[in-house]
Amino acid sequence: MKGVSCIITAAGKNRRMREDLQNKGMEIRHKLLLEINADPIINFTVKKALQTDLNECIVVLGHFMEELYPALNDIQDSRLRIIENPEVDVELSQTLLNGVVNSKYDYCLCLAGDQPTVTKKTMQNLMNHLLNSPEGENTISILSRGKTGYLDNALGLGMPFACHSSLLKHYLQDEEDNLNPILRRMVSDGVSLYAIPEQNELELVNINRYDDYLNVLKMLKKMIRQ
Repeated sequence: MKGVSCIITAAGKNRRMREDLQNKGMEIRHKLLLEINADPIINFTVKKALQTDLNECIVVLGHFMEELYPALNDIQDSRLRIIENPEVDVELSQTLLNGVVNSKYDYCLCLAGDQPTVTKKTMQNLMNHLLNSPEGENTISILSRGKTGYLDNALGLGMPFACHSSLLKHYLQDEEDNLNPILRRMVSDGVSLYAIPEQNELELVNINRYDDYLNVLKMLKKMIRQ
């Protein structure tokens, strides 16, 4: 069906954040439940995605899903769907594939739950380039981490990105890996890769460690003052 499904992966082990909190003698919490502007990170990410022109938003849960459900259930939007991985202990590729095969629409905007700093403008730019690309279904639009425009390799790149669901179904099937090696293989097979410029440096930050979280809070406050 013509349209865009946003797939947000939120199924990881939360290992690095748990280690950091334990080492600091702090309460062990899921990183996606730490707060930004009084919202859990996962809700902050989902709500921002829902402000774009997508048709549905699928959040894929796995590890610690029982901790995330109460927060997500507070979001009242008919486009939001929450699904679970059939097996919890899987790599990112299978979490993403689970979202894709459960999506209703032809195009997918793929985003990690720990990327609350990706702006809605960048999300919309990723979708717009994909939907208007002359390469049609054989293209990926991705957030730049350096060079912008058409790229000849995917070195260092990952989510967020947008592409046709058929590409993901083909390349993620039977894969147990992180995303970057799969993206590199897609490009080597001739899939077009177009890098969208970031809106600010904060967009390039993933919240994996507690210091990442503190850095995001600090940079957000700085942006508000400017």
